[in-house]
Amino acid sequence: MASRQILVGVTGGIAAYKSAELVRLLGKQGHRVIVVMTEGAKAFVTPLTFQALTGSPVRDSLLDPEAEAGMGHIELARWADLVLIAPASADFMARLNAGMADDLLSTLCLATTAPIALAPAMNQAMWSNARTQANLDRLSQDAQIHVWGPAAGDQACGDVGLGRMLEAAELAERVAGFWERPLAGMHWVITAGPTRESIDPVRYISNHSSGKMGYALARAAADAGARVTLVSGPVGLPVPAGVDRVSVESAEQMYEAVHAAVADGGDLFVAAAAVADYRVIDPAAQKIKKSRDRMTIELTRNPDILSSVAALPSPPFTVGFAAETHDVEHYARDKLTRKKLDMIVANDVSDQRIGFNSDVNAVTVIWDGGQQQFPMSAKTQLAEQLLESIMARYQAKP
Repeated sequence: MASRQILVGVTGGIAAYKSAELVRLLGKQGHRVIVVMTEGAKAFVTPLTFQALTGSPVRDSLLDPEAEAGMGHIELARWADLVLIAPASADFMARLNAGMADDLLSTLCLATTAPIALAPAMNQAMWSNARTQANLDRLSQDAQIHVWGPAAGDQACGDVGLGRMLEAAELAERVAGFWERPLAGMHWVITAGPTRESIDPVRYISNHSSGKMGYALARAAADAGARVTLVSGPVGLPVPAGVDRVSVESAEQMYEAVHAAVADGGDLFVAAAAVADYRVIDPAAQKIKKSRDRMTIELTRNPDILSSVAALPSPPFTVGFAAETHDVEHYARDKLTRKKLDMIVANDVSDQRIGFNSDVNAVTVIWDGGQQQFPMSAKTQLAEQLLESIMARYQAKP
């Protein structure tokens, strides 16, 4: 492993105690580490701890005359190959999103051209707050910024949910693989979100899919070096950095866009979208007026995008999704066999914790002769785990 120069930023939060182990593991990997602490971080861990682990003084002040005599914050910004903020508090993420530079760590993040990785850590209510999620959405659109985590589980405050910082060992593994581009040269085609099937110019048939899982997969594949075409139904999510999004409305439009992308050298097709099974045969050209107690709408089946791709003469490695409300594994295995897929990802959308629109998910990946379960975790984290599972089967296929 090549030695890198890693600037670890520690912000105020109880998870700061994990940062000491993270710094130790990074040093063990052969990296040179310098720690920058905020004032809040020093309330949880002393600078002396990190100095002992790194062998370098901890930097904590933008107004240190001795360090700043040589524009020390600029030197640090140029020195880093990676800036890893662990833990990244809700406050720091908000200030980073706003472009503030009111302490040393935020100033470094503005001044550096190195990639910035955030390991969020906060109470589950703070994480799910709409303002935190809005900050996350904007930060995620920045190609320089990578979000690692958070994880779900018990929290120091006694709550249980999403917001725990990833464990030090997992963060160290991510650093070790950060400069690898295992999917370089590959073309992934991914669908996400719902489709809308028009009834008239103002009404449509759709479903509750948010697109979050598909978008997380697209982000993970792009980060791993793949060329990614994301065929997306109507959702309100930002386009992940480095991803080519093709926006569609109906299932027929998605069918055409998927086949065009697959024909353009698609190596893998991941059908994460929730495609409407039926569409209206004859949508009204004008708004239908409310003049009758009952109205009958005649529907016809939409083209099966997943089956059609798997049935191509030279199909890409094809991964389906099965969102079920009961007998999840039974229906998923049937879909895997009937549609001749390479893999299928099954989840129980009747569970309100992990159903549509949730930021977390728990799935079972099934293939011919095996399966793998993934417990409840953030969809961003799960996407990276699914990526590894898909690639393992892809590489094992004759």
